[in-house]
Amino acid sequence: MPRPKKTAAKASAPAEKELTVEAVVVTEDVESKSAVKKSAARKPAVKKETASKKTAFESKVVIQANGSEAIADDLVEKAIAASEVKTVKKVDIYVKPEVNKVYYVINGDTFGDFDLF
Repeated sequence: MPRPKKTAAKASAPAEKELTVEAVVVTEDVESKSAVKKSAARKPAVKKETASKKTAFESKVVIQANGSEAIADDLVEKAIAASEVKTVKKVDIYVKPEVNKVYYVINGDTFGDFDLF
């Protein structure tokens, strides 16, 4: 037996839950807090969408080859300076230590290279 198709009425169900949560907030000023807690306990819990929290941390990328080293942040700065682009939205860096070169693409249209060490 084929399954029945989902209807638009089921899709609107989460919107109704949001309205009931707002009603609890409105009645909080009118009713006592204990009555609000009781009414909130009877209603199903609604998951709140929170922005993903990014942990703040410090990172450092060091490229070592042939007895020398280069820091990734410095390579990005050198690429921007070498390109002479005023507004930078995206920087792609490609490091080839075997040929001592750094290739860059800035904003998808400006490209070039410079020596790694």
